[in-house]
Amino acid sequence: MGRAGRLAALVGAVGRFLVVVVLTFGGLLAVTFFIGRVIPVDPVLAVVGDRAPEHVIERVREEMGLNKPLYAQFGLYVSRALQGDFGTSVLTSNPVIEDIAKTFPATLELATVGILIGAGFGIPLGVWAAVRRGGLADHAVRVMGLVGYSVPIFWLGLMALVLFYAKLGWVAGPGRIDVAFEYSVERITGLLLLDAAIAGEWEAFRNALSHLVLPGSLLGYFSLAYISRMTRSFMLNELGQEYIVAARAKGLSEARIIWRHALRNAMVPLVTVVALSYAGLLEGSVLTETVFAWPGLGLYITNSLQNADMNAVLGGTLVVGSVFIGLNLLSDLLYRLLDPRTKPA
Repeated sequence: MGRAGRLAALVGAVGRFLVVVVLTFGGLLAVTFFIGRVIPVDPVLAVVGDRAPEHVIERVREEMGLNKPLYAQFGLYVSRALQGDFGTSVLTSNPVIEDIAKTFPATLELATVGILIGAGFGIPLGVWAAVRRGGLADHAVRVMGLVGYSVPIFWLGLMALVLFYAKLGWVAGPGRIDVAFEYSVERITGLLLLDAAIAGEWEAFRNALSHLVLPGSLLGYFSLAYISRMTRSFMLNELGQEYIVAARAKGLSEARIIWRHALRNAMVPLVTVVALSYAGLLEGSVLTETVFAWPGLGLYITNSLQNADMNAVLGGTLVVGSVFIGLNLLSDLLYRLLDPRTKPA
């Protein structure tokens, strides 16, 4: 294929990628819009209260555009969403986008620690289980994964709090940081550990880390169960390939065969697994944040839902969905870059 052909293929791939992004995001906007319309909560009454005079209710309904046809409401919703306008939270009286900007970094910090633990331990354990297939190590890793899948994460969180916080006192309890350090760290990035390190507030850093250990480890174990299982599956597939037999026939060491050849090829699909696991932690840490009173996006959405604050619920859902779509598309792009079979000739 000539230079012009490769350029045309690249332009076509980019065009298809953009079309997928637009269609997927449009679908997410449509789903969140219609969810807001089918839920039996009147957003106007949530703002003004059910004892407001009729003329006030009608005026607010008109200001919110809810007196227009459904297609016009959807157009207005899309226009505002693209501008980052998700309305005002009834619960906090702040613009929803400001609340999300304050709470999302906490979720990002928690999920990042979780995926670092999950991938950092899950991949080596999966490799070990595949190499020792049928042995004690393999059974131990599989049981560990089964427990991670089967035991409810909120129950594990409560038991961890009882044991490591209430009984042993090894870590700090619920919350993100003690009240004594709440205002000692200037929020620059919103990531408390990073901000404390930048400011040189090492006492606050240690306190924040102590609060992060339990929920981060819990999410890490949850993702480890999935990543180790998928790593084992991918490695078993690679270890059965002909190139592994050829490498052994050439006299290569077993360690080199496993880590430099088999794992290198298994990493191509593993990139997708890790990216989707990360997205799952970002969107699925609601129960963990609730148990540990972690002031992240999941807890914010939960509290908003309990108070019928639909602007906040839909805004948070839209942000989480956008993050999931973004990571999914990023993993697909990395897959294409890493897998030589997807590159144009």
